[in-house]
Amino acid sequence: MTAVATESDTRRVPRPRADALRNRERIVAAAREILVESGPDVPLDEIARRAGVGNATLYRHFPDRSTLILEVVHSVMARTTDQAQRAAAEEADAFVALSRFVHAAADERIGALCPLLSGSFNGDLPHLHAERERLEAAVEGLMEKARATGRLRTDVAVGDLMVALSQLTRPLPGTGCLNIDRFTHRHLQLFLDGLEAPARSELPGAAATLEDMRHRR
Repeated sequence: MTAVATESDTRRVPRPRADALRNRERIVAAAREILVESGPDVPLDEIARRAGVGNATLYRHFPDRSTLILEVVHSVMARTTDQAQRAAAEEADAFVALSRFVHAAADERIGALCPLLSGSFNGDLPHLHAERERLEAAVEGLMEKARATGRLRTDVAVGDLMVALSQLTRPLPGTGCLNIDRFTHRHLQLFLDGLEAPARSELPGAAATLEDMRHRR
């Protein structure tokens, strides 16, 4: 009896309304932009203001800062993985596919991944770990194909790429640089030119892996 009642109750749970889903998407998009611009300590009411919603609406969807940041990280990872898979499927040239992904990842504000990759959120978060693994596999696949065709230098790894993306997609805090995107893509192209084989120099140290980035001191 109890099991039947519980199952019935579950079926009666209303689905989120379309306007509620749109509000949630606006909040995540606004948070993604502001976290990139100002870092994780930005006031939540500023995120609500940019999203065009009230503070109560924000807190209804995200009861605390950590929950919102985690949702932003998950959103960025999922969208970025989709970009990697799309580039791999649509571009015949492996290095062109990699380059297309890098620029697309910049537009997705990949710098929002920093809290996760730095080890700040290494708790029991299976959905985030699964999405991170999907992203890593997609990017490694792009890089492996580019290596196999002789277009990508052999002394770089996924971590090197993700570090550069993270650093080049976030303006320095307090700079007030409102046109960062035009510099971002310019500097990313310089970085991509440096990834092409044959290598023009010997890199110091060892290639950075994503495991290096997640290592907690």
